[in-house]
Amino acid sequence: MADPRFNEIFTRPENDIFHVVFFPDRIYHAQYLNATRSPRYRYNVQEVRGQLDINVLKGEVYLDGKFLCNFLRVEYRASRLIEQARIRNRFVQGELMAYINLLPENLPPVGATIKLRHCPWIDAHQVEIWETLEPPANTDHDVKVLDMMGHQGSITRISAFNPALKNIKQLKRIELSFRENDRDLPFGFTIGNPAWDNNFRRSFQVPNTQTPSSPQNTVDVLNYLIDFQRGWYLQADQTNPVRYLNAMMNDGDPERASENIIEMRWLLQREFGSSVVFFHEVIIPPGKVEGTHQHIGSEELYYIVEGEGIAYMGVGDDPQTETFPTVERNIFGIGFKECKELPVKPGSIIFTKSGGIHGIRNPGTKPLKFVAFLYHSS
Repeated sequence: MADPRFNEIFTRPENDIFHVVFFPDRIYHAQYLNATRSPRYRYNVQEVRGQLDINVLKGEVYLDGKFLCNFLRVEYRASRLIEQARIRNRFVQGELMAYINLLPENLPPVGATIKLRHCPWIDAHQVEIWETLEPPANTDHDVKVLDMMGHQGSITRISAFNPALKNIKQLKRIELSFRENDRDLPFGFTIGNPAWDNNFRRSFQVPNTQTPSSPQNTVDVLNYLIDFQRGWYLQADQTNPVRYLNAMMNDGDPERASENIIEMRWLLQREFGSSVVFFHEVIIPPGKVEGTHQHIGSEELYYIVEGEGIAYMGVGDDPQTETFPTVERNIFGIGFKECKELPVKPGSIIFTKSGGIHGIRNPGTKPLKFVAFLYHSS
């Protein structure tokens, strides 16, 4: 049940001025959860994290006003899995499977495959994992909730998860991936090659070696990471860079060279929720260049913090750049296109939407440094 203080916060002048609501607390405390079919149950949602189609909630369940147990809820709206199933000429139906791997602090990881059922109230596949399904002594569960409980039910219990759920505040990270059900519904035939949504070839960058463009620096994960840590305090210069040779440049590009190496400090990657992919710091040494490239389905922002250089933007991407010089650039994977040549310095911003083109080079004598973040546009 929503804390009345959220109503107070919602109507305060500073929030009305900026139209800021303290999401997600107000929303998720009032959101439909399984046992709210009966007024005997209340949830205390302590944490919520979201990433693309996924929401994960954790907290406490109360029965008749008394603490019953801790719980973990997973919701999945399946847009990526729908695309994967369509390739196989199938539709995603009312049941899906999720692989859930808990990574609690001070305890070994523990994973299980669990069934998710579609809930029309939230238009998502979901499951709640409770620490216990047993009611307190001399008490019974409400029949409206009892019919959802049990093995592969919408409210279930995984005994191996109990040590992690018992101290739910120590449960900081969860890995998730999703696949089609074992059987096609309503016909019932076995699905032998189920489609997976395991974050679609997602990887992250780690400075395992200073060899430029080494595959050792790319770590495949093939899952989603939900991170419940509440904050990060970082110093960029304490993160070793990953080095790249001729990044995003075609073979035969006249600017390719054996010494054309740029550096990226990958500051935040899997820690992000929502659709954000990374936040990093890029260093372009004097005379070096990051290849001009196009974004499809993602958006990226560059903010220059040090040095001066030349950025490239596709002709017509920003009408305000029409008066700047037009040059032809060899676009990574595409070929030659006309671009605008834009001078950049500290405070300059290059914001590229899906379909847009950008790149940057440093013709000067001092390093050019900028920060960038990228997110999926859908």
